Amino acid sequence: MTYLETAAQFYSDVAETPQVGLCCVQSTPLQLPGLNIPDQMQEMNYGCGTTVHAAELTNQPTVLYVGIGGGLEALQFAYFSRRAGAVIAVEPVAAMREAAARNLQIAAQENPWFETSFVEIRAGDAFKLPVADASVDIVAQNCLFNIFEPADLSIALQEAYRVLKPGGRLQMSDPIATRPIPYHLQQDDQLRAMCLSGALTYEEYTARIIDAGFGQVEVRSRRPYRLLDSHTYNLDDHLLLESLDSVSFKVPIPEDGACVFTGKTAIYTGNQAIFDDNAGHILQRGIPAAVCDKTAAKLASKDVIVTNSTWYYDGGGCC
Repeated sequence: MTYLETAAQFYSDVAETPQVGLCCVQSTPLQLPGLNIPDQMQEMNYGCGTTVHAAELTNQPTVLYVGIGGGLEALQFAYFSRRAGAVIAVEPVAAMREAAARNLQIAAQENPWFETSFVEIRAGDAFKLPVADASVDIVAQNCLFNIFEPADLSIALQEAYRVLKPGGRLQMSDPIATRPIPYHLQQDDQLRAMCLSGALTYEEYTARIIDAGFGQVEVRSRRPYRLLDSHTYNLDDHLLLESLDSVSFKVPIPEDGACVFTGKTAIYTGNQAIFDDNAGHILQRGIPAAVCDKTAAKLASKDVIVTNSTWYYDGGGCC
Protein backbone atom coordinates (compact mmCIF):
# COMPACT_ATOMS: atom_id res chain seq x y z
CA MET A 1 0.00 0.00 0.00
CA THR A 2 1.03 3.61 -0.45
CA TYR A 3 1.42 5.71 2.68
CA LEU A 4 -1.95 7.37 1.93
CA GLU A 5 -3.64 3.97 1.67
CA THR A 6 -2.04 2.96 4.98
CA ALA A 7 -3.34 6.15 6.56
CA ALA A 8 -6.84 5.58 5.13
CA GLN A 9 -6.91 2.02 6.51
CA PHE A 10 -5.63 3.20 9.88
CA TYR A 11 -8.34 5.86 10.23
CA SER A 12 -10.99 3.48 8.98
CA ASP A 13 -10.03 1.20 11.87
CA VAL A 14 -10.05 3.94 14.52
CA ALA A 15 -13.38 5.21 13.21
CA GLU A 16 -14.90 1.82 14.03
CA THR A 17 -12.98 1.36 17.30
CA PRO A 18 -11.80 4.69 18.79
CA GLN A 19 -8.20 4.49 19.93
CA VAL A 20 -7.75 6.22 23.26
CA GLY A 21 -4.29 7.79 23.38
CA LEU A 22 -4.08 8.62 19.68
CA CYS A 23 -3.01 12.23 19.26
CA CYS A 24 -4.47 14.25 22.14
CA VAL A 25 -7.78 12.55 22.85
CA GLN A 26 -7.25 13.15 26.56
CA SER A 27 -7.31 16.93 26.07
CA THR A 28 -10.36 19.01 26.95
CA PRO A 29 -12.06 20.54 23.90
CA LEU A 30 -12.82 24.24 23.67
CA GLN A 31 -15.50 25.10 26.23
CA LEU A 32 -18.31 27.30 24.92
CA PRO A 33 -21.58 28.30 26.62
CA GLY A 34 -24.38 25.95 25.63
CA LEU A 35 -22.10 23.58 23.71
CA ASN A 36 -22.26 19.92 24.75
CA ILE A 37 -19.70 17.55 23.24
CA PRO A 38 -20.97 13.95 22.94
CA ASP A 39 -18.73 11.36 24.57
CA GLN A 40 -18.27 9.57 21.25
CA MET A 41 -16.95 12.78 19.69
CA GLN A 42 -14.52 13.34 22.53
CA GLU A 43 -13.21 9.77 22.18
CA MET A 44 -12.48 10.50 18.50
CA ASN A 45 -10.73 13.81 19.12
CA TYR A 46 -7.86 12.90 16.81
CA GLY A 47 -6.10 16.24 16.82
CA CYS A 48 -2.93 17.73 18.27
CA GLY A 49 -4.31 21.16 19.18
CA THR A 50 -7.19 23.31 17.99
CA THR A 51 -8.12 25.20 14.84
CA VAL A 52 -11.18 26.86 16.41
CA HIS A 53 -10.23 30.39 17.44
CA ALA A 54 -13.24 32.45 18.49
CA ALA A 55 -11.72 35.75 17.34
CA GLU A 56 -11.54 34.40 13.78
CA LEU A 57 -15.21 33.37 13.66
CA THR A 58 -17.26 36.55 13.52
CA ASN A 59 -19.96 37.16 10.88
CA GLN A 60 -20.86 33.47 10.46
CA PRO A 61 -18.03 32.43 8.11
CA THR A 62 -18.28 29.55 5.68
CA VAL A 63 -15.78 26.93 6.86
CA LEU A 64 -14.21 24.11 4.86
CA TYR A 65 -12.93 21.48 7.29
CA VAL A 66 -10.50 18.95 5.79
CA GLY A 67 -10.52 15.54 7.49
CA ILE A 68 -13.61 15.51 9.69
CA GLY A 69 -12.44 13.00 12.30
CA GLY A 70 -15.20 12.45 14.81
CA GLY A 71 -16.82 15.77 13.97
CA LEU A 72 -15.78 17.66 17.10
CA GLU A 73 -14.27 20.73 15.47
CA ALA A 74 -16.94 20.77 12.74
CA LEU A 75 -19.49 21.05 15.57
CA GLN A 76 -17.46 23.81 17.21
CA PHE A 77 -17.28 25.77 13.97
CA ALA A 78 -21.04 25.32 13.49
CA TYR A 79 -21.52 26.92 16.92
CA PHE A 80 -20.38 30.21 15.35
CA SER A 81 -22.17 29.76 11.99
CA ARG A 82 -25.64 28.46 12.72
CA ARG A 83 -27.01 27.99 9.22
CA ALA A 84 -27.37 25.21 6.69
CA GLY A 85 -24.13 24.37 4.89
CA ALA A 86 -22.04 26.73 6.99
CA VAL A 87 -19.46 23.99 7.56
CA ILE A 88 -18.35 21.77 4.67
CA ALA A 89 -16.45 18.75 5.96
CA VAL A 90 -14.32 16.88 3.42
CA GLU A 91 -13.28 13.34 4.34
CA PRO A 92 -11.81 10.56 2.12
CA VAL A 93 -12.46 7.67 4.54
CA ALA A 94 -16.01 6.31 4.31
CA ALA A 95 -15.97 4.82 7.82
CA MET A 96 -14.92 8.17 9.26
CA ARG A 97 -17.67 9.98 7.37
CA GLU A 98 -20.22 7.52 8.74
CA ALA A 99 -18.90 7.80 12.30
CA ALA A 100 -18.91 11.60 12.16
CA ALA A 101 -22.46 11.64 10.81
CA ARG A 102 -23.58 9.44 13.73
CA ASN A 103 -21.81 11.69 16.20
CA LEU A 104 -23.41 14.81 14.73
CA GLN A 105 -26.84 13.17 15.06
CA ILE A 106 -26.14 12.66 18.75
CA ALA A 107 -24.89 16.25 19.01
CA ALA A 108 -28.18 17.48 17.57
CA GLN A 109 -30.01 15.65 20.36
CA GLU A 110 -27.76 17.13 23.04
CA ASN A 111 -27.58 20.71 21.67
CA PRO A 112 -30.94 22.45 21.02
CA TRP A 113 -29.25 25.11 18.88
CA PHE A 114 -27.58 22.61 16.50
CA GLU A 115 -29.04 21.07 13.36
CA THR A 116 -27.18 18.46 11.35
CA SER A 117 -27.77 20.54 8.21
CA PHE A 118 -25.22 23.02 9.59
CA VAL A 119 -22.46 20.52 8.67
CA GLU A 120 -22.37 19.08 5.15
CA ILE A 121 -20.11 16.03 4.87
CA ARG A 122 -18.60 15.46 1.42
CA ALA A 123 -16.42 12.68 0.08
CA GLY A 124 -13.10 14.02 -1.15
CA ASP A 125 -9.53 14.69 -0.18
CA ALA A 126 -7.12 17.54 0.44
CA PHE A 127 -5.53 17.26 -3.00
CA LYS A 128 -8.70 18.12 -4.94
CA LEU A 129 -11.15 19.88 -2.66
CA PRO A 130 -14.76 19.56 -3.91
CA VAL A 131 -15.55 23.29 -3.74
CA ALA A 132 -15.21 26.22 -6.14
CA ASP A 133 -12.39 28.72 -6.31
CA ALA A 134 -12.52 31.57 -3.76
CA SER A 135 -15.70 30.24 -2.18
CA VAL A 136 -14.97 29.82 1.56
CA ASP A 137 -13.84 32.12 4.35
CA ILE A 138 -11.87 29.55 6.33
CA VAL A 139 -10.09 26.30 5.57
CA ALA A 140 -9.21 24.28 8.65
CA GLN A 141 -7.41 21.01 9.33
CA ASN A 142 -6.18 19.40 12.53
CA CYS A 143 -3.32 16.91 12.57
CA LEU A 144 -3.81 15.84 8.93
CA PHE A 145 -1.36 17.75 6.78
CA ASN A 146 1.60 16.48 8.82
CA ILE A 147 0.85 13.00 7.44
CA PHE A 148 1.56 14.14 3.88
CA GLU A 149 4.94 13.78 2.23
CA PRO A 150 6.40 17.21 1.33
CA ALA A 151 5.28 17.27 -2.31
CA ASP A 152 1.74 16.27 -1.33
CA LEU A 153 1.72 18.86 1.46
CA SER A 154 2.47 21.56 -1.10
CA ILE A 155 -0.47 20.39 -3.23
CA ALA A 156 -2.81 20.45 -0.21
CA LEU A 157 -1.69 23.97 0.74
CA GLN A 158 -2.17 25.17 -2.84
CA GLU A 159 -5.68 23.70 -2.84
CA ALA A 160 -6.49 25.48 0.41
CA TYR A 161 -5.24 28.72 -1.13
CA ARG A 162 -7.37 28.14 -4.25
CA VAL A 163 -10.69 27.74 -2.44
CA LEU A 164 -10.20 30.61 0.01
CA LYS A 165 -11.68 34.01 -0.66
CA PRO A 166 -9.19 36.91 -0.77
CA GLY A 167 -8.30 37.66 2.83
CA GLY A 168 -9.49 34.20 3.89
CA ARG A 169 -7.75 32.17 6.58
CA LEU A 170 -6.09 28.78 6.69
CA GLN A 171 -6.37 27.56 10.29
CA MET A 172 -4.19 24.58 11.08
CA SER A 173 -2.87 22.49 13.93
CA ASP A 174 -0.04 20.08 13.15
CA PRO A 175 2.91 18.42 14.85
CA ILE A 176 6.29 19.88 13.98
CA ALA A 177 9.72 18.40 14.73
CA THR A 178 12.42 20.15 16.73
CA ARG A 179 14.96 18.66 14.31
CA PRO A 180 14.62 16.74 11.04
CA ILE A 181 13.04 13.32 11.51
CA PRO A 182 15.43 10.52 10.45
CA TYR A 183 14.76 8.80 7.15
CA HIS A 184 13.98 5.38 8.67
CA LEU A 185 11.07 6.89 10.63
CA GLN A 186 9.83 8.93 7.67
CA GLN A 187 9.53 5.70 5.69
CA ASP A 188 7.41 3.99 8.36
CA ASP A 189 3.91 4.44 6.92
CA GLN A 190 2.17 3.30 10.13
CA LEU A 191 4.05 5.87 12.24
CA ARG A 192 3.28 8.51 9.61
CA ALA A 193 -0.43 7.67 9.81
CA MET A 194 -0.20 8.02 13.59
CA CYS A 195 1.21 11.57 13.22
CA LEU A 196 4.60 10.52 14.59
CA SER A 197 7.01 10.53 11.64
CA GLY A 198 5.82 12.96 8.96
CA ALA A 199 6.34 16.23 10.79
CA LEU A 200 8.55 18.93 9.27
CA THR A 201 10.61 21.39 11.26
CA TYR A 202 9.02 24.76 12.05
CA GLU A 203 11.18 26.44 9.39
CA GLU A 204 10.23 23.90 6.70
CA TYR A 205 6.54 23.97 7.65
CA THR A 206 6.15 27.77 7.52
CA ALA A 207 8.22 27.99 4.33
CA ARG A 208 5.78 25.69 2.52
CA ILE A 209 2.82 27.77 3.70
CA ILE A 210 4.46 30.90 2.30
CA ASP A 211 5.46 29.11 -0.91
CA ALA A 212 1.75 28.35 -1.45
CA GLY A 213 1.11 32.11 -1.56
CA PHE A 214 0.06 33.05 1.98
CA GLY A 215 1.41 36.50 2.81
CA GLN A 216 0.85 36.46 6.56
CA VAL A 217 1.28 33.63 9.07
CA GLU A 218 0.36 33.95 12.74
CA VAL A 219 1.34 31.44 15.43
CA ARG A 220 -1.50 30.92 17.90
CA SER A 221 0.38 28.44 20.10
CA ARG A 222 3.36 26.09 20.14
CA ARG A 223 3.76 23.43 22.81
CA PRO A 224 5.21 19.93 23.40
CA TYR A 225 3.26 17.14 21.70
CA ARG A 226 5.13 13.81 21.81
CA LEU A 227 8.59 12.53 22.62
CA LEU A 228 10.17 9.96 20.32
CA ASP A 229 12.55 8.28 22.75
CA SER A 230 15.89 7.01 21.53
CA HIS A 231 15.35 3.38 22.58
CA THR A 232 11.89 2.80 21.08
CA TYR A 233 12.55 4.63 17.82
CA ASN A 234 16.22 3.72 17.27
CA LEU A 235 17.53 7.27 17.57
CA ASP A 236 20.86 8.70 18.68
CA ASP A 237 18.99 11.03 21.01
CA HIS A 238 15.41 11.75 22.06
CA LEU A 239 13.40 13.76 19.52
CA LEU A 240 10.68 16.13 20.70
CA LEU A 241 7.62 16.81 18.54
CA GLU A 242 5.66 19.98 19.15
CA SER A 243 2.11 21.01 18.29
CA LEU A 244 1.81 24.22 16.27
CA ASP A 245 -1.49 26.08 15.92
CA SER A 246 -1.35 28.68 13.15
CA VAL A 247 -3.56 30.97 11.09
CA SER A 248 -2.36 31.93 7.60
CA PHE A 249 -3.99 34.68 5.57
CA LYS A 250 -4.63 34.75 1.84
CA VAL A 251 -3.12 38.18 1.33
CA PRO A 252 -0.37 39.21 -1.11
CA ILE A 253 3.20 38.51 -0.06
CA PRO A 254 5.01 41.85 0.42
CA GLU A 255 8.05 42.55 -1.73
CA ASP A 256 10.33 42.07 1.27
CA GLY A 257 8.77 38.74 2.23
CA ALA A 258 5.83 37.34 4.16
CA CYS A 259 4.96 38.53 7.65
CA VAL A 260 5.27 35.79 10.28
CA PHE A 261 4.07 36.65 13.77
CA THR A 262 5.48 34.56 16.63
CA GLY A 263 4.75 36.85 19.58
CA LYS A 264 7.78 39.14 19.35
CA THR A 265 7.48 42.75 20.47
CA ALA A 266 9.59 45.85 19.82
CA ILE A 267 10.16 48.42 22.59
CA TYR A 268 11.57 51.87 21.87
CA THR A 269 13.99 53.07 24.56
CA GLY A 270 15.26 56.35 23.04
CA ASN A 271 14.87 59.98 24.08
CA GLN A 272 11.95 60.91 21.81
CA ALA A 273 8.28 60.33 22.58
CA ILE A 274 7.86 58.11 19.53
CA PHE A 275 9.98 56.22 17.06
CA ASP A 276 8.94 56.18 13.40
CA ASP A 277 10.88 54.00 10.97
CA ASN A 278 9.06 55.64 8.03
CA ALA A 279 7.89 52.21 6.92
CA GLY A 280 4.60 52.11 8.77
CA HIS A 281 5.88 51.20 12.24
CA ILE A 282 5.46 53.76 15.01
CA LEU A 283 6.59 52.87 18.53
CA GLN A 284 5.76 54.79 21.69
CA ARG A 285 8.63 54.99 24.13
CA GLY A 286 8.56 52.17 26.65
CA ILE A 287 5.42 50.49 25.28
CA PRO A 288 5.83 47.03 23.71
CA ALA A 289 4.33 46.72 20.22
CA ALA A 290 3.72 43.36 18.57
CA VAL A 291 5.73 42.99 15.37
CA CYS A 292 6.34 40.24 12.85
CA ASP A 293 9.71 38.50 12.85
CA LYS A 294 10.77 40.32 9.68
CA THR A 295 10.08 43.75 11.19
CA ALA A 296 11.66 42.71 14.49
CA ALA A 297 14.92 41.96 12.70
CA LYS A 298 14.83 45.34 10.94
CA LEU A 299 14.06 47.34 14.09
CA ALA A 300 16.55 45.69 16.42
CA SER A 301 19.05 48.37 17.49
CA LYS A 302 20.47 49.99 20.59
CA ASP A 303 17.33 52.15 20.87
CA VAL A 304 14.83 49.36 20.13
CA ILE A 305 14.69 46.19 22.23
CA VAL A 306 13.16 43.15 20.53
CA THR A 307 11.75 40.49 22.83
CA ASN A 308 11.88 36.77 22.13
CA SER A 309 9.08 34.82 20.45
CA THR A 310 6.35 33.81 22.89
CA TRP A 311 4.86 31.49 20.22
CA TYR A 312 1.49 33.05 20.96
CA TYR A 313 -0.08 35.82 18.89
CA ASP A 314 -3.71 36.78 18.30
CA GLY A 315 -3.51 40.07 16.44
CA GLY A 316 -3.05 43.71 17.28
CA GLY A 317 0.43 44.17 15.83
CA CYS A 318 1.76 47.26 14.09
CA CYS A 319 2.64 45.47 10.85
